[in-house]
Amino acid sequence: MDWLSITGIVAEAVGTLFIAYTAFRVHDRVRLEHKIDAKVIKEMERERATGNFGIALMLGGYLLQVISLSI
Repeated sequence: MDWLSITGIVAEAVGTLFIAYTAFRVHDRVRLEHKIDAKVIKEMERERATGNFGIALMLGGYLLQVISLSI
């Protein structure tokens, strides 16, 4: 297993964790607040950025794994 494949696997795993973290945070905030106000909306926007970063890591990890297989 080469470094490109390992990097891809790690990036995909970290991306998955970012998305899971984002989902849990959104649900926790709504559960604690019992309403959706400006404070919750602002946090949801930040968490959306975290989720997008996680998706980018997952896609990047996948591409690194595919590239490592073709080398």
